[in-house]
Amino acid sequence: MSLYQEYMAEIESRKTELGLNPKPIDSAELLYEIIAQIKDTDNEYREDSLKFFIYNILPGTTPAAGVKAQFLKEIILGQESVAEINPEFAFELLSHMKGGPSIEVLLDLALSDDESVAKTAAEVLKTQVFLYEADTARLEAALKAGNAIAKDILESYAQAEFFTKLPDIDEKIEVVTFIAGEGDISTDLLSPGNQAHSRADRELHGQCMITPEAQQEIVALQKKHPNAKVMLIAEKGTMGVGSSRMSGVNNVALWAGKQASPYVPFINIAPVVAGTNGIAPIFLTTVDVTGGIGLDLKNWVKKTDESGNVVTDENGDPVLEEAYSVATGTVLTIDTKTKKLYKGDKELVDVSSAFTPQKVEFMKAGGSYAVTFGKQLQTFAAETLGIEAPDVYAQSKEISHQGQGLTAVEKIFNRNAVGVASDAPLHAGSNVRVKVNIVGSQDTTGPMTCQELEAMAASTISPGVDGAYQSGCHTASVWDAKAQANIPKLMAFMNKFGLITARDPKGVYHSMTDVIHKVLNDITVDERAIIIGGDSHTRMSKGVAFGADSGTVAVALATGEAAMPIPESVKVTFKGQMADHMDFRDVVHATQAQMLKQFGGENVFQGRIIEVHIGTLLADQAFTFTDWTAEMKAKASICISNDETLIQSIELAKSRIQIMIEKGMDNEAGMLAGLIKLADERIEGIKSGKAPALTPDDSAKYYAEVVVDLDVIDEPMIADPDVNNEDVSKRYTHDVIRPVSYYKDKPVDLGFVGSCMVHKGDMQIIAQMLRNLEKQNGTIEFKAPLVVAPPTYNIVDELKAEGYWAVLEKYSGFVFDDAHPKDAARTKYENILYLERPGCNLCMGNQEKAEPGDTVIATSTRLFQGRVVADSAEKKGESLLGSTPLVVLSSVLGRFPTTDEYKAAVTGIDLTKFTPPEHAMTTHFDAAIPVQRVD
Repeated sequence: MSLYQEYMAEIESRKTELGLNPKPIDSAELLYEIIAQIKDTDNEYREDSLKFFIYNILPGTTPAAGVKAQFLKEIILGQESVAEINPEFAFELLSHMKGGPSIEVLLDLALSDDESVAKTAAEVLKTQVFLYEADTARLEAALKAGNAIAKDILESYAQAEFFTKLPDIDEKIEVVTFIAGEGDISTDLLSPGNQAHSRADRELHGQCMITPEAQQEIVALQKKHPNAKVMLIAEKGTMGVGSSRMSGVNNVALWAGKQASPYVPFINIAPVVAGTNGIAPIFLTTVDVTGGIGLDLKNWVKKTDESGNVVTDENGDPVLEEAYSVATGTVLTIDTKTKKLYKGDKELVDVSSAFTPQKVEFMKAGGSYAVTFGKQLQTFAAETLGIEAPDVYAQSKEISHQGQGLTAVEKIFNRNAVGVASDAPLHAGSNVRVKVNIVGSQDTTGPMTCQELEAMAASTISPGVDGAYQSGCHTASVWDAKAQANIPKLMAFMNKFGLITARDPKGVYHSMTDVIHKVLNDITVDERAIIIGGDSHTRMSKGVAFGADSGTVAVALATGEAAMPIPESVKVTFKGQMADHMDFRDVVHATQAQMLKQFGGENVFQGRIIEVHIGTLLADQAFTFTDWTAEMKAKASICISNDETLIQSIELAKSRIQIMIEKGMDNEAGMLAGLIKLADERIEGIKSGKAPALTPDDSAKYYAEVVVDLDVIDEPMIADPDVNNEDVSKRYTHDVIRPVSYYKDKPVDLGFVGSCMVHKGDMQIIAQMLRNLEKQNGTIEFKAPLVVAPPTYNIVDELKAEGYWAVLEKYSGFVFDDAHPKDAARTKYENILYLERPGCNLCMGNQEKAEPGDTVIATSTRLFQGRVVADSAEKKGESLLGSTPLVVLSSVLGRFPTTDEYKAAVTGIDLTKFTPPEHAMTTHFDAAIPVQRVD
């Protein structure tokens, strides 16, 4: 059977079984067959082949794009003739192919001696922005050789005409509302984790957004209001919490956006989303990638009494009252000039935060990529011509307050800022380009990142990136047919692109399923680094890390840069002393509870940097705090450590990087060896006193300061999804923190220790607890299943060397076997200990799950509906979150323990302890010392 016949069979299968259109083509071999059928004017498949060629080829650097570009070149040069595609149309098709082979063809034509095509090719090139070094080098060489066309193109680039000649955004945008849900809307609603395998197949993945009924309601609204855009809303909540999920924004754009190009299928842009409390920070970045709009509606406000005091309910939570209605089907108008939202002539709310100069540029350009690449192209052209680039884009916003010190994140941004005009220190609110040091891609968004890299015509990692890693953790639990189809291709692409990959495409080193955040934490060897990772839990305890969508990861990999505002910071310090029976996870949960209490229910962490003064806690343990900041809705977190602790953390990172090298994971560029060199340089800088550990200035300004009282934490603290709360908007948030005594006699159906929230010490705690319980009770009998998934293979190896793994194996009823990994997800659990493969396991929700309706106690980060556990017909599934010792004991008992039972079970066990620093961890601000920035 020919490839074309196989493709037709797949088309029929997709249509019959799934109701889908033909899958976009990326195969060069298939396209060769299609082109042959186009050339044969009598071919029975010619008409369909023409449609596939014109409308169904993925652009950028896909193999098919190269074949398409070459055939269009032959048509333009008259070497081939296709009645339906004249040279003018061929140029139009090239203009929609974004980069890579299409740019190469356009340069071939523009720089040729054939004047009949050179000028037309040049005009098309002037609209393109995805040029790389090989492309710009050709233009530069042609300019030096006296080529007038090259000079004309470069002059256009220097003026950024590819941007200035685009139409401005509409002054008025009509929207019709659609309530997607009440309360915080997790990106799981827009792109469920259990459908991760289909994310790269955009039309197929789009079928999983919300529900089929909701999708049809959106379609009905579009038919009823053809001139309005459907705006998806999180009523009484925040839109897009939990994960960045480019796939979530892609799905929203698929149903409620507009097609980016008539010649590229299922790539839509410019969705409009909104929330009563705005958009989650990393989700908003994803909206920017598509040139979309994210509105903070503020349509529910705190109720106040006659004295102006906030009215609270019986739980002490503020009572909200509706300021204006956004019920589904309400027609509103966004005025992009006044930056206000209207209902008819009535002004409802100021939405200026959605229309900053930078965001308006993203909307005008069709997304943030085009702006990022456009700025680089303009700079190159101006420098090549020896002229000054005119101010076309919004100026980098540079805010500096004389005499004011810098927070830790302000110091990191100042150090890594690129293209800053001022020598003065920059403060929060500044919007700048920054160098990205470490980049991570995870395996369920990785296929999309590959697509994004292909679409922007990137072929190799930026030399400015110090370290980059492609993980295999999100698909670690089950090596099923979907994983086997997707993951090897992903690893091969990323390995060739220049990343360190969890799996070796050549099969030399053992496949690693280590949790990506743990690996990124290990390969970050400088606390002044900026890290971008394709997951919301990219929250390192060294440096400042931002969880990002697959597209932002692609831009960071391709350019080594990111552009973002410097966020405000909230300072977190501690007082008192941890009780011996408390675990650091309890401190993490208590931080959130005490913060909400201190600020009357306002989450001051939301959208800001949490600067936690953690002092003597090693990076492995401190990660438990920074990781959780994603659930606090913070933009990121920074740990302030003393010199000695930081050196120990970097030495540990060095040892783990060295293990990766010894396993054969380093690439030809010696990326891992380079990280060890950087680690040695950083340690020397600390020891010599030339560059001590990062600390904020004593005169830094914070949005708020939170002091956590350790003395009042006397019981294990649990984050509760509160599934039966009468107010739907208050379910499945991470803000309900309760002591274990609240759950007296509550049954537990399954326990889970794993995901990125645990470290080696947690595994040791499990072994110690099991020994304790056996000593107390004579035997160990689990009344509920306990699933344990270590975060990394390194930790497993260390536990084996120290004897702890043997203890865990002794009590287990299942131990993972890499030689024979599971090929199907577990659907039923016995009351035993399961020692699972390193990776995310239950936390991801895309492979393993608890049984529907279970009450789960987990060390995970996710308590969203349906993530770890789905609802049954009889009962809502609950994913309650707590410390490792609490999870272990609850599994053994089959219920939540009493405080006395808990204290007895942890007697003599070295839990994760933390002692607050004795002295303020700040640096005296000296305005006379200039800011040092990286080259």
